[in-house]
Amino acid sequence: MMDEVIDTTDLKNLAPGPRRLLKRLRALMADQDNAQKRLDNLTGMIAEETGSDVASIYLARRSGSLELCATHGLRQDAVHNTRLQHGEGLVGQVALTAKPLAVADAPKHPSFSYRPETGEEPFTSFIGVPILRGGRLVGVLTSQTTHERKLADGEIETLQTVAMILAEIIASGAIIAPEELAGLDVRPTRPERFQGGAFSPGLAIGVAVVHEPHVSPVRLIADDPEDEEGRLDIAINELRKAIDGMLDGNRLPFGGPTRDVLEAYRMFAHDRGWLAQLRDAVRQGLTAEAAVERVRNEHRARLMQAKDQNFRERLHDLEDLANRLLRHLDENNTDAGAPLPDNAILVARSIGPAELLDYDRSKLKGLALEEGSASSHAVIVAKALGIPLVGQVEGALDRVETGDTVILDGEYGLLHIRPTAEVSEAYADRAKAISRQAAAFARLKDAPLITADGQPFELHLNAGLLVELKRLEETGAAGIGLFRTEFQFMVSDTLPSVVEQAKLYKTVVDACGDRPAVFRTLDLGGDKVTASAPAMREPNPALGWRAIRMGLDRPGLLRLQLRALIEAADGKELDVLFPMIAAPWEFFAARDMLEAEITRAKKYGHKMPRKWRAGLMLETPGMAFAIDEALPRVDFVAVGANDLMQYFFAADRLNARVSNRYDILSPAALRLFRFIQTSCAAHNVPVSVCGETASRPLEAAVLLALGYKKLSMAASSIAPVRTLLNGLDVEKLGAWLACRLDNPGRTLRDELIKAGIDAGLPSEAVDNSPRI
Repeated sequence: MMDEVIDTTDLKNLAPGPRRLLKRLRALMADQDNAQKRLDNLTGMIAEETGSDVASIYLARRSGSLELCATHGLRQDAVHNTRLQHGEGLVGQVALTAKPLAVADAPKHPSFSYRPETGEEPFTSFIGVPILRGGRLVGVLTSQTTHERKLADGEIETLQTVAMILAEIIASGAIIAPEELAGLDVRPTRPERFQGGAFSPGLAIGVAVVHEPHVSPVRLIADDPEDEEGRLDIAINELRKAIDGMLDGNRLPFGGPTRDVLEAYRMFAHDRGWLAQLRDAVRQGLTAEAAVERVRNEHRARLMQAKDQNFRERLHDLEDLANRLLRHLDENNTDAGAPLPDNAILVARSIGPAELLDYDRSKLKGLALEEGSASSHAVIVAKALGIPLVGQVEGALDRVETGDTVILDGEYGLLHIRPTAEVSEAYADRAKAISRQAAAFARLKDAPLITADGQPFELHLNAGLLVELKRLEETGAAGIGLFRTEFQFMVSDTLPSVVEQAKLYKTVVDACGDRPAVFRTLDLGGDKVTASAPAMREPNPALGWRAIRMGLDRPGLLRLQLRALIEAADGKELDVLFPMIAAPWEFFAARDMLEAEITRAKKYGHKMPRKWRAGLMLETPGMAFAIDEALPRVDFVAVGANDLMQYFFAADRLNARVSNRYDILSPAALRLFRFIQTSCAAHNVPVSVCGETASRPLEAAVLLALGYKKLSMAASSIAPVRTLLNGLDVEKLGAWLACRLDNPGRTLRDELIKAGIDAGLPSEAVDNSPRI
């Protein structure tokens, strides 16, 4: 980073100030003196260029103290012997607040702490600035004079510029000996443990890879500040155009930032204060990249201390915006990124399914998200790929760096960063036990699906990717209970043609053989957008123009899909499921469209499905209470329990603050499930439950007790649920439940745990946390 040949002939022609100081600093880095000599020379250089009597460098140690590592003006025997804690003295105050501090008469300041070994009695004025890297404190740079002086902003900015350079070259080892560098708090080294949500089961031990990682500048000191300011202006204009293009074109990249985030980006990209800070840093002699890094560090250090969640959200926005600006500055930037290590564990703020599928699945072993929910689409894809996922590990990105050893526990929702040897050993033993359990489950895949009291049941596979089809044989699933057709659209830049769609659906049909496959028509809109179906700006997207509403309003899109499904059936049975039906007339209109396409196919001599069925996906309370009106024309019903419960409780399942506030095992919710099952049975219409709810052991047992004999879930859940239900006395649990559904109360979960265990469920398999 600092090894280029330095031309120092023009130093004499430069006036004292930040630009000359940076040029001298670069020349210093080219010298071959030992590390301590470099630091000593640096402090002398800073004192000379700033007209100070004292310049000192305090570096943060892993113990949490700040050690005086070099000084010009204080006693040399205090070097490496004087240490201050965060908050102790003026130096400690700078470290504590991560903000510059300027005091005209330091001894009179209430935080002043006198250290006699430094010999600082003669010095009056004090300026201290934090040395920051990645928002973490590396140390403190100070300047002192014997006389009181009027402190100017220019002096503080000069020291901030030097501090930014100093942080990077300390981390690179260019100014501190490697053995000394090991003792500094340049990057996090302590073990960290985060408790999050267990969203996709499994255990992964590997190496952290940060998704959309922090982009560090390569060049720090500018050769030509005017040229750098021009580069900065060009990059800012390109950034603004890119953001404006995504917003004004009304086509947001799937899995990328939401419209609200992009609006925040646009606001920051036009913020005069932010732009002025960037330009000031460049004019002081930094490269455009280093200027972005310096300003990012200052904002990050302050916002990381904020307790208000809104401020921390601003931090993420600024981080993302800074990285985008750095990529515009990098002429060689590509989207390819570095190759994954063989045991990569991805750590991200959030990620979309299309982005997740871009990674090499053979090397991606786990995923940790600061955001997300158990039913988000990234989780659905992770489950499909058999990748453990832990969500809602807030703050993890602040403490992890690419290359750190991490352990991801998808069973208990834990993320360990840089684990201790004891933790690593315990998880290695558990990984072996999980492998043995997986082998035992594999041996049971052909076991009969029948409960302990002789009642048969069916377990089907939820899928949406071709890679999941092999799980049919691995799990012994009875068929595909739900194939999500929208993923093909979400990962494509153009609208898939009828031929392309039919090819995908035919692959699914062939993989199932004689087993049924239920195809859900496009469930786009809301939180699922695609390049071929522009995102709509709606105040409440989950309740807006989505799924069947989009299909009925854009009949050409739905008709093409139905046409492809009919072609793919190729003489076999065809089951089509229409999602998000809120009123009977919507289902009737969708069924009429399917009948019209069947008639068209027959007219043109196409091979017809041997038999076709139209299903209603029940996800809204309104449709639940109008079900008797629709059932005469419905061939089968699939209860989408995830959406049904979020609408029933008016609680966003993607919002961690409310998603655990209510419980699906409350009497009111269970009465709704009983009503749906009873209505379907009265009309002799098959009914199933699909989604996250069906994959949880206690909930699955309760659904069987309510009369649901068919459950559909992610592949990873089939074997555990099969094993548990095989040992369940359904009649006993049903009799217990029948006596309590009409009781008032917030939830029956605690009582059901006891009843379920009494009916044959193992105690370790039931979950006592409420959820919808």
